[in-house]
Amino acid sequence: MAEVTDPLAILRSTFGFAGFRGFQHEVVDRVMSGRHTLAVMPTGAGKSLCYQVPALARPGTALVVSPLIALMHDQIRSAAAFGIKAAALTSAEDGAERQETIQRLRRGELDLLYVAPERASGQSFRDLFASVPLALIAIDEAHCVSEWGHDFRPDYRLLRPLLDSFPEVPRLALTATADRQTRADILIQLGIPEEGLVLAGFDRPNIRYHVRPRDGVTSQLKALLAEHSGPGIIYAPSRAATEKLAEQLAQGGRIVLPYHAGLDPKVRARNQSAFVQSEDMVMVATIAFGMGIDKPDVRFVAHAGLPKSIEAYYQETGRAGRDGEPAEAWLFWGAEDFSRARRRIETEVPAERRAGERQRLNALAALVETPECRRTLLLRHFGEAPPKACGNCDNCLTAPTTLDATEIARKLLSAAFRTEMRFGIGHLTDVLAGRETDKILGFGHHRLSVFGIANEEELGLLKPVARALMARDALRADDYGGLSFGPAARGILKGEDQLELVLPPKRQRRARRRDTTAPGDGEPLFDALRACRRDLARQAGVPPYVIFHDSTLREMADRKPTSLAALARVSGVGETKLDRYGAAFVEAIRSFEGESHVEPS
Repeated sequence: MAEVTDPLAILRSTFGFAGFRGFQHEVVDRVMSGRHTLAVMPTGAGKSLCYQVPALARPGTALVVSPLIALMHDQIRSAAAFGIKAAALTSAEDGAERQETIQRLRRGELDLLYVAPERASGQSFRDLFASVPLALIAIDEAHCVSEWGHDFRPDYRLLRPLLDSFPEVPRLALTATADRQTRADILIQLGIPEEGLVLAGFDRPNIRYHVRPRDGVTSQLKALLAEHSGPGIIYAPSRAATEKLAEQLAQGGRIVLPYHAGLDPKVRARNQSAFVQSEDMVMVATIAFGMGIDKPDVRFVAHAGLPKSIEAYYQETGRAGRDGEPAEAWLFWGAEDFSRARRRIETEVPAERRAGERQRLNALAALVETPECRRTLLLRHFGEAPPKACGNCDNCLTAPTTLDATEIARKLLSAAFRTEMRFGIGHLTDVLAGRETDKILGFGHHRLSVFGIANEEELGLLKPVARALMARDALRADDYGGLSFGPAARGILKGEDQLELVLPPKRQRRARRRDTTAPGDGEPLFDALRACRRDLARQAGVPPYVIFHDSTLREMADRKPTSLAALARVSGVGETKLDRYGAAFVEAIRSFEGESHVEPS
């Protein structure tokens, strides 16, 4: 690649973009001037450009610490498509490959070298760079360094000696997911001054958020797949649920595959490869899937159960719409999710971290229960002050019905107390309804003061009320479904706290439609360009998005460039991609327009 030191010129010539977006310019400027930086930028905001551009503009090789081998290889493949010389030192390479990479590094032939934190933290690795000029050190997924983060990796905390061995080399930490406490910890752990924080915000305006109580989740997901085209990810709460859901959903004719850590490694790799290559496949997965996927055209992410935390929810939903095109996030939750999560906190989480975990779970409860804008609540959690309404979440688009259910809640809590907190919602409903079942008569519950005190309207609301009480930890369910008091029960029983019940809109049968089909889909020229891209990707052995993103094809379809010079003015068409693929796309456009050959200018 030609020696160019102006970041903007590199952005234009290599990546085909006319200018930096959002906070990219500020981050690149800091790195170019040698300053240490923590950049918190939403997924899809172009974090990788923040180290790729300086890597090409500064002398030496940029070292990129990344948590997953699959992610490194995906990023190397994408970098190569732009003509960037990149390699990785991981356990996936054999001895000969590692030696070749080291030789290329020593000869100054690499723009980027990716490495896992386990390798980067060793003394031998630091010694390797004693004679190799470093352009910068980038720490991707930097929230992994913090014990307060949702995805803590102990090896990230061992990176400080590497960083301090090269004090003059700018260090750039990057993450999309870090609350205020996590950000402060990252700065300390990586030796970045407070003034080095660049907080670009957390909003992903192209993602539409939907939250629904779980009500036959397989049917809910089948309806989702019928209405939404493009690649999608469905997160399931367990390995067994992953395989069962994948099998059930595949019956609808869509390609649906499972992914979890218990699968044979070859099957897992094959399924992941199929998903990355696909333009319409759905992956049902545990949270083991996702961080290593740099796929920009995921059109929807659905959770079939409660995510681990609000940070995890933000990161997992953020895997949709990384290309900036419209995408959707769906969350289907049940009351038992909160009971399980609270048991996990009390039994599996170290005592010193429980308060933080409870706080995160309560934030999730607020998200699923709110009648207000979901995006506003989500962004407030990360310390932002967003508008009261976003116009692109379920509550903004269709205001839910709310009602004061405090009295019903008190009756349900009283019934749980009078029955010695041993029974589930079915039995408590029978008690409140005044039904003389054998079970009620056997336990003598027909003689209780709460027997028959609920009317028909209240009985119809008991399940959503129980769900709401469990979400806010006023009720807890044991392994057998028995309901007992949580710490929030007292305030409701004593009349100190209210329970506002949010009733989601009733599910309606709708004709098959494609909500997340991006503008341009179904247009003949756009479809022809996608077919051209598909052929080129197959020949090159790369996913279609590595050739060009949909947004670039859409601009081609709109501008209809019939020469290479005209194509070069389309956003996302850099010099290397123009040389490799330009003629094929111009030919496709000219053929569509009824012409036959490609002109260079």
